Amino acid sequence: MKFITSSEQLLNTIQPLIGIVGTNPALPIIENLLLEIDNGHLHVKATDLETTIINSTAVESDSNSSIAVNAKLLLDTLKAFPAQPLTFKTNEETNTLEISSEKGSYSLAYLNSDEFPNTPELDDSKSTLLNIETLKKGIKNTLFATTNDELRPVISGVYVEISNNKILFVATDAHKLVKYENSINSAENTSFIVPKKPLQLLKNNLTDIDSEVKLQYNKTNAIFSFKNMHIYCRLVDGTYPNYEAVIPTENPNILSLERDLLLNSLKRVSIFSNQTTRQIKFKIQGSEINISGEDIDFSNKASEQLKCDYDGQDIEIGFNGKFLIEILNTLETKKINMYFSSPSKAAIIKPEENEGSEKILMLVMPVMLNN
Repeated sequence: MKFITSSEQLLNTIQPLIGIVGTNPALPIIENLLLEIDNGHLHVKATDLETTIINSTAVESDSNSSIAVNAKLLLDTLKAFPAQPLTFKTNEETNTLEISSEKGSYSLAYLNSDEFPNTPELDDSKSTLLNIETLKKGIKNTLFATTNDELRPVISGVYVEISNNKILFVATDAHKLVKYENSINSAENTSFIVPKKPLQLLKNNLTDIDSEVKLQYNKTNAIFSFKNMHIYCRLVDGTYPNYEAVIPTENPNILSLERDLLLNSLKRVSIFSNQTTRQIKFKIQGSEINISGEDIDFSNKASEQLKCDYDGQDIEIGFNGKFLIEILNTLETKKINMYFSSPSKAAIIKPEENEGSEKILMLVMPVMLNN
C-alpha cells in the first residue's frame, strides 16, 4: 500500500470516527482503524461491533489494498504535524506503515485487515431520503430524553416512525418524554428504535452538511449515508412502550410565559433545592407563578415570583428542576405553554408557535411535594 495525502485532510477524515473505536479485550482488533485504498480513495472504518462508521477521502494512490492501524497512535501522530503532504507506505517485511514528511520518517505497526470485523450487509432493505434540518432537529429534541439504564435498552434509544409522509421521533426515560413530528417526502411506512451512540455521532457530524441523508434499513440494521460518510447501526430489538398512554388529553390549566424568564429562574432556585431530589415547587395563582426550592437538611431555600399568563384553577405542583431545565434548554422558542390537569399528572410543555409542519411536545412527570 502506498498513498499521499495532506496531514490535515487525513486528520479530518479520521477524527469523526474516534468516538466509536472500541475497547474490547476479547477482540483487540477493534482498537484499530481499517484503512482501505480503492481506486484513488481512502476508506477509513471504525467499529465497536454495534455501530460502524466509514469515512472516505480522495488520495494520490495507484494501489488497492487494506491494513488495520492503531487508532489512537495514528490520531496522535497526525495531530502533531502542521498541515503538509505526507507519504504513507507499507513495509511488508516488518509489518509497519512508514510515514514520510518534510522533516523525517516514522513507522508504526499494522495488522492484517482480514481480522477486522465485516461491515453489516442489509438484506431485504428499503431506503428513504431525510431532510437534513428535520433529522438534526429530531435528534436534538429527543436524544437528551433517553435513559442511560442498560437494563431498559428499549428506552435507551430513540423511537423513529415514518408514515403518511411524516416522521416521528420519540424518547423517554420514564421521567420525561419528548415527541417530535415533521413532514417528509416519503411513502414508506416503518418504525424502529435507534440506539443513542449512532444518533450522537450523527448529531456531531451533521453540523456542516446541507445535503439530504439517505436512510437504508431492514429489521435489524440501519445505515445513515451523507457526503462521504456512512454510519451503520444495529437497531434496538424490542417493542417501544405505548407513549401515548402517558400523555394527558384533558389539560384545562394553561400557563404561558417567556422561556428564558422561566429557565433562568429555575437555574437560580434549583441551586437551593435538595441536590438529590432536585424538587422545585410551582404555585400558580392568577397572573403570578411562585417558583421555590428548599433543602431542609442544610437550611437552604429560595423563591421567585414571575408574572405570567394563566388560564385555569390555582395549582401547586412539584417537578424535578433538573428535568425542566433540560427541556427548556432544548427548546428554541421565545415563549412556551405549559398544560396541567392535576398535581399528580404529567405536565405538557410546547412551543407557543411551531414552525411550519413541525410539532414538538415535551412532557415531565410531577414529584410529590414535601409539605
